[in-house]
Amino acid sequence: MLIGLIRPVEKHAITLEGEDIADVRAQLHAQAPDGWDLVSAKPTMKTGESVRSVEGKFERRDGFREIEAADMAALEAQVPEGWQMLYVRTA
Repeated sequence: MLIGLIRPVEKHAITLEGEDIADVRAQLHAQAPDGWDLVSAKPTMKTGESVRSVEGKFERRDGFREIEAADMAALEAQVPEGWQMLYVRTA
């Protein structure tokens, strides 16, 4: 018997602007929904301005679920669309 751990794969991005990158990054972290992690924050600066724009990308890191099957092919067949298998162990 194989047991796989799966979770949903969801991503979203937001863009914030400000004069101080540290403040904008803090705002990004504050806007992360429960169960989501900030995985990147790419700053850009508009030409001739002191305002910086930061695009924050978030990925969902919660919603884990276990699935069971007799073999790997059957286990993979149970992974719903929009989900990923994180690891497999034997029972």
